[in-house]
Amino acid sequence: MKRKLFPFVLLLFFLVSFCAKEEPLVLVSDLDSTIVIDLPYASQNNFVGKVLYDTSLCYLRKSVAERLIRVQKRLQKQGLGLKIWDGYRPRPVQWTMWQLVPDPRYVADPKKGSRHNRGAAVDVTLVDSAGYELPMPTYFDDFSEKAHRDYQNLPENMIQNRGTLSAAMQAEGFIPLSSEWWHFDAPNWQTYSLLDILLKEVK
Repeated sequence: MKRKLFPFVLLLFFLVSFCAKEEPLVLVSDLDSTIVIDLPYASQNNFVGKVLYDTSLCYLRKSVAERLIRVQKRLQKQGLGLKIWDGYRPRPVQWTMWQLVPDPRYVADPKKGSRHNRGAAVDVTLVDSAGYELPMPTYFDDFSEKAHRDYQNLPENMIQNRGTLSAAMQAEGFIPLSSEWWHFDAPNWQTYSLLDILLKEVK
């Protein structure tokens, strides 16, 4: 009996895995327009110093975006909100970044792919009710120790703001990256396939 069931169970496993990996990318602003979108890679205001994205629109896998919206609602009860710095990142962009900073602590090896390349990671900070950023340890894509989550030689308000962001994200299941206070992974990021599609080609 067990032998007869095994092929069926195996087939079911692969079908479930395939469906999860093919979850669509969605436009975050279509689901919640109150989340501020400001993508440095869509401008020259980034560590590369040139435009890497062909649009300023932010995409995430559907379930990841829905999870992030729940975070937004949590924060709004405190008079705060999210600003997104990065979401889905095409893998060709990952190669450009890796050539400049080939350090896996800060830039994922494009051969293996990034959580961003799966649409299953997001870079965020906090804003107040007027949309202004709260003080944080560093700006986006800072490669110093100050960006680490356990760095403590900071003003108290920065430590508190970092903690508020982390608590809200983790309450909805996001997993923090130790070397970047702004980076959070979806809890099931491994189930999403790597994508090469350019942002302007997302449908």
